[in-house]
Amino acid sequence: MYRTLLLAWRYIAFHKIKTAILICCITLMAYLPLALHWFVDYSQAYLMSRADSTPLIIGAKGSRFDLALHALYFQANPPDVISMQQVDNIRNSNFALPIPLYVRFSARGFPIVGTTLDYFQFRGLKIAQGTQLVRLGDCLLGAEVAQKLALKPGDRLITDPENVFDISSTYPLNMRVAGILEKTLSPDDYAVFVDTKSAWIIAGIGHGHQDLTKTTDNQAVLKREPGNVIASAALMQYTEITDENIDSFHFHGNTENFPLTAVIAIPHDQKSQTLLIGRYESKNTDAQILNPVKIVNELMGMIFKVKRFFDANVVLVTISTLLFLVLVVLLSLQLRRREMETMFKLGCSRLTIFWLQATELAIILAAGFALAGGLALVTIQYAPYLIRELLF
Repeated sequence: MYRTLLLAWRYIAFHKIKTAILICCITLMAYLPLALHWFVDYSQAYLMSRADSTPLIIGAKGSRFDLALHALYFQANPPDVISMQQVDNIRNSNFALPIPLYVRFSARGFPIVGTTLDYFQFRGLKIAQGTQLVRLGDCLLGAEVAQKLALKPGDRLITDPENVFDISSTYPLNMRVAGILEKTLSPDDYAVFVDTKSAWIIAGIGHGHQDLTKTTDNQAVLKREPGNVIASAALMQYTEITDENIDSFHFHGNTENFPLTAVIAIPHDQKSQTLLIGRYESKNTDAQILNPVKIVNELMGMIFKVKRFFDANVVLVTISTLLFLVLVVLLSLQLRRREMETMFKLGCSRLTIFWLQATELAIILAAGFALAGGLALVTIQYAPYLIRELLF
């Protein structure tokens, strides 16, 4: 057996080009179905783990998939807004703990998630560097955001303008990086977190003004009267919240009417969950309530339907590759006929010659499949990044 293996290895090592071509064909044939199978399984586990940990989602009526993907992964187009009144209604019902989400803006391409401190406790997010959100204008960076933008606590991060050509739109907010979150291998790593009030300031609902009694800019003052100063249209709105101007920030309107894009509801028990679902399904309201597990299962069902087309294509590619291998083996046998006859005349039995050729083919197949498995494992290591780019 050792001599057969040695002769087979010597032969394939001598014919390097032919061996390399065969190994590449086998690697490509095996890599695609193997990597696709592992990737889909990992994607399902990755998506379902997020859905399993989120009991209920409440948002505006519309696309169920957009709302679920928006609240779970911050990647889908934001649905229509609901009001802060929904949070008060859930809290007053004593059925669940509401966690508001306002995800509409971005910073350097990463979504800005306006929420409360309950969200960090709910997701188990811990601070790796810096501190928790302390004041208006502070932000917490996901691990990947901090790494890609090379930011650290104390640095500044400016929000992206909604429309650079609209001079009437709100000014970008220059946020202070309060801390960086530990890596969780979840969508939270790719998000910028702020307090809901800071998110409303980015939306232009809240803002601060210059102190007109102390300003020396005459263009900002329209008229001065005893005990009263009238501002002009040149009054500057702050785009950066500091210790000096934080007291000037205020909101216009009733907080109950302020916008949210979704609410995560954490029921106190199974009975409370059933009652809360029943309340939203029975009332004529603009909001809808979702079970994330059901929505993600439906989404994965669609992905598996698409996967069937890939599987059919893989079968055809596999058959064509196997036929190519058979053709190569048959042609190789024809070319090596005189070589085999010489070995037979030297005393090698036909069985030995058969095992010699079988060993050569086995080494090539083993090398191809091993290389395909290695490439598939490397692909799975980057699965979270691929899921983010491909699915969202």
